[in-house]
Amino acid sequence: MTSLTTIRTALVALIASVPNVGVVHDRERYVREEAKFRELFVPAAISPKQVRGWWVRRTATSRRSINLANGVVVHSWAIRGYLALNDEQASELLFDDLVEAIADQVRTTPTLGGLCEQGPTGDDTDGIQVTDAGPVLFCGVLCHSAVLTLKTWYYT
Repeated sequence: MTSLTTIRTALVALIASVPNVGVVHDRERYVREEAKFRELFVPAAISPKQVRGWWVRRTATSRRSINLANGVVVHSWAIRGYLALNDEQASELLFDDLVEAIADQVRTTPTLGGLCEQGPTGDDTDGIQVTDAGPVLFCGVLCHSAVLTLKTWYYT
């Protein structure tokens, strides 16, 4: 049976499969010391070292009965990403490309490996939606940031 944990794990793996996406966390991370917090979002495999990371959080769940025996569960997800801003390297364009690569991964694997169903016909929020984007101060570093949203559906 599909569960919140299996969907979250598949979603994190899907995002992490995007080349050069950075670190992907299965939850919003919190650490008291800024330096340790920054370490959570600086991938070892990318050079030069820079803040480049994402987290995934479930923001809502709705359950509806279809009939006496069956129902549908819809999880809403927030995916937030950060990339250190570097104007000389046109980092905004790189960040936009990463956002679109994540959206493309979800578009090519909308069921997350068979864990979910595609939303009903006519649902206007199919796939990744960009709900907010702009510069932020994160871990003491000026970064690009975006909030992506996604709904996952499965039937019980």
